Amino acid sequence: MSATDQRAPGDRHDVEPYDEADDVEDGPLAPVVGDRRFGAWMLVTGAIGFVAAFVLTVERFELALDPSYVPSCSINPVLSCGSVMETEQAALLGFPNPLIGIASFAVLTTLGVVLLSGARLPRWVQLGVQVGVTAGTALVVWLISQSLYAIGALCPYCMVVWSVMIPLFWTTTARSLEQGAVPAPAGLARAVVDLRFPLIALSYAVVVVLVAVEFWDYWRTLLPFA
Repeated sequence: MSATDQRAPGDRHDVEPYDEADDVEDGPLAPVVGDRRFGAWMLVTGAIGFVAAFVLTVERFELALDPSYVPSCSINPVLSCGSVMETEQAALLGFPNPLIGIASFAVLTTLGVVLLSGARLPRWVQLGVQVGVTAGTALVVWLISQSLYAIGALCPYCMVVWSVMIPLFWTTTARSLEQGAVPAPAGLARAVVDLRFPLIALSYAVVVVLVAVEFWDYWRTLLPFA
């Protein structure tokens, strides 16, 4: 009997090499290969958004305790957190909006750490992230419109959240389409994946132009030649 025939059935030499593709299945519970770069992106954006939302919450509580308190982000008539915090739009669900941000960005940060560790997540988690980011972006778009055309003031910390949500939406959407977590026509999916960075730049440009136009009478007073 050869040495090969004498090996026990449980001998490690009889175990076939692990192939990650063997675990990949179709359906919502199928695992998605972890992406450390996307995990790092979620960690960074989630942490920035969390800090901004946390500071806004602290400032809002300070203002509630002392109506004469001037928030640190109230800089001038246009850049004024205090003017925004006291409006109905700042408590859409009956409590300060930043509390939503604290919870949401904490989840994003946690999932970012999980992906950064090399773990794989089920497709339904990616779909859940997509739904959450899309809802958050819709809320941000509404708040931008309210700040510009109803309140007439800008909250600097809120703008930090805006600046985070815009790229987070496009990168998350591109990843969801690329991995098939969200169904879409192939052409549309490929366009979003390939053009996600130009779409981010375009979104920023639109917001900057809207802010510049709406508050131009104030901005022009800051120009040395005005």
